[in-house]
Amino acid sequence: MSTPQTRRLTLVLFGAQSLGSAGFLAASTVGAIVGASLSGRASWAGVPSGVYQGGSALAAFLWGRAMDRFGRRPTLAAGLTVGLVGAVLACAAVTLHTLPLFLFGLLCMGMANAALQLGRYVAAEIHAPAERARAIGRVVTGGTVGAILGPLLVGPSAGLAARLGLTDLSGPYAASATLFALAAVLIAVRLRPEPRELAREVAALHATSGEVPAARSRAALLRDPQVVSAVLSLIAAQAVMVMVMVITSLHMTHHDHALSSVSLVIALHVFGMYAFSLASGRIADRWGRPATVALGAAVLVLACAMAPLSPRVFPLAAALFSLGLGWNLCYVGGSAWLADPPT
Repeated sequence: MSTPQTRRLTLVLFGAQSLGSAGFLAASTVGAIVGASLSGRASWAGVPSGVYQGGSALAAFLWGRAMDRFGRRPTLAAGLTVGLVGAVLACAAVTLHTLPLFLFGLLCMGMANAALQLGRYVAAEIHAPAERARAIGRVVTGGTVGAILGPLLVGPSAGLAARLGLTDLSGPYAASATLFALAAVLIAVRLRPEPRELAREVAALHATSGEVPAARSRAALLRDPQVVSAVLSLIAAQAVMVMVMVITSLHMTHHDHALSSVSLVIALHVFGMYAFSLASGRIADRWGRPATVALGAAVLVLACAMAPLSPRVFPLAAALFSLGLGWNLCYVGGSAWLADPPT
């Protein structure tokens, strides 16, 4: 059962997820537009997201090793600090119209996102196995705040940058830097005691009852069908979601939609990504992880079929919302599946 201590730590992780996701989403809303603008080619619209996702993929293993060696709190704080640096560099690059610096900034932001996403496993490990999907869902729900706050900051931050004599699209990256700084401070100050120590107590308690097996080598993990299935479900859901989401802002600007309309569609998409995480966690705990992932995959297929049907705001918003919801089911279900003891 959860305790006041585990609930407080989970709330801190929720807060960091809220601030961090708002920072990432404020930036990603205009990423494709900036990529096309700085490169002078529409075909480069997806490159910023590719670099960002590449940074996230490359850094995930390193952050995991750092968590084992240095602890959860310092690693999460360091990851968010890397995101702060990346956002500052991206902001400067947009103002200076420098594509390589912009891409390097996004690489750092992607690395930071990899650290932040590990927060859901920190929440999982301090809870009993039967409660882990719901714990993951509580942290992931923090993205709902980001879904509302991040895209809504795009217009005001761009306007403020323009009034200061800067390139308007540099504003969202300045907002991102501020949010990353707040999240890093929250983790450094409030994520106490160190979750790793609490997780060891939880593991020892359930190992005594036979619920948690001894640690396994990496090779053994990669031979486990449960681990492979969980990882592949997470990879596939992320790939499908990113491919459709990334091009949406550029697609809408080509159809003469205002930046406010683009922000609205992206906000609804991210709302779908995170708002139903508690429900997804309950579904995963009640129906099982594979069934939850299968349901999410079906919703993703439906969203991909809907997206190209119309360039108008409402149909695009419905498709992107469904895309986020399908991703959420796969994300929460797949994460819980990966965190589960072997069957």
